[in-house]
Amino acid sequence: MLLIPALYGLGWLLIQPISWLFPSIPLASRDLMGTLVSELLFLLVLPSWVRIRWDSAHPWQTLGVRSSQRSEGPGARLRGGLGWAFALLLLITLLSLAGGWGQWLGDLSLAELLNAVLLCIGVGLAEELLFRGWLWGELNHLIGPRLALPGQALIFSLVHTRFNLGFWPMLGLLIGLFLLGIALATRRRLDQGSLWGCVGLHGGLVGGWFALQSGLIQWSPLSPQWLTGPGGNPLGGVVGILALSTLLVRQLTALAKAARPSTGARSA
Repeated sequence: MLLIPALYGLGWLLIQPISWLFPSIPLASRDLMGTLVSELLFLLVLPSWVRIRWDSAHPWQTLGVRSSQRSEGPGARLRGGLGWAFALLLLITLLSLAGGWGQWLGDLSLAELLNAVLLCIGVGLAEELLFRGWLWGELNHLIGPRLALPGQALIFSLVHTRFNLGFWPMLGLLIGLFLLGIALATRRRLDQGSLWGCVGLHGGLVGGWFALQSGLIQWSPLSPQWLTGPGGNPLGGVVGILALSTLLVRQLTALAKAARPSTGARSA
């Protein structure tokens, strides 16, 4: 349980000489550099960690980055996840435009588009490796599969929730993020253990929302929180929670059908 804090601490220590040599670098940039170093250390440690602690001869396949020869390719999984992210964001966009709470601008620079793509792939892959890859696997070993699935979703929601929003907005955000954590884990099960559908869904929501806010749509200050969500996160609004609940019901139904003897069982 100390692995991630230790890596973040080590990443912070490693960038301190840069801070001393170049004190003009903004604090936010130094924090970002430390985070990037920590993520690189995590990627370096992860294969050996999985081999030793999980007794796996194929760590990247166990984590869901590589697929078995019988399963669908990562590109198809990624596109599927992106499609669901697009559908969720499209719903919020259409409701905003129809209610007069948003105005379509369609103004997105090349730099903003590139940033959205990098957020989609970078954040999606990094966080899914951490939460649906490493954390879920660790919890499976520590507390068993029954508690590990909601456990990883709970930790995921607590890490991403802003606690300065007030009780009800914070509760809405916790619920939305928890549902997303469950939906992402269920997506991985449906994808026969592949992580790429989760990367597409998670990264698509992050990068797509960034693109919408960066110039595609101008939201009114009077936009209702039940639509755009607390703290600018639509997953914590009523629409986001209902949309994620609907997605989760569809996924659980598909998972139940896949587990029937007539269709063949699938495992995460």
